[in-house]
Amino acid sequence: MCRNIRVLHNFEPPATSDEVQAAALQYVRKVGGATKPSAVNQAAFDRAVAAVAAATQELLDALVTTAPPKDREVEAAKAKARAAERYGS
Repeated sequence: MCRNIRVLHNFEPPATSDEVQAAALQYVRKVGGATKPSAVNQAAFDRAVAAVAAATQELLDALVTTAPPKDREVEAAKAKARAAERYGS
C-alpha cells in the first residue's frame, strides 16, 4: 500500500472531500506509475481519480463502527513517535 495514503475512517471530524480526493490521487498515481500523466493520458487519469474518490466516499459513508472516533492530533503524535523510534530521530 502507498505509504502516503492515510486511514480516513472513524475520525472526528470526518474526512473531508479534500482528504478523500488526495487519497484517490495518490492511489491513481501509484497504480498508474506516474505522478504527472502525459497530456494524452490526462483525461483517463482525471476520470480514474474521480471514480476512486467517489468509491472511497461511498465506502466511508457506508462503514459502521462502535469504536469511538479517533482524534487526528493524537494519531499524528503516535505516528511521529513511531517514526522517531523506527528511524532513531
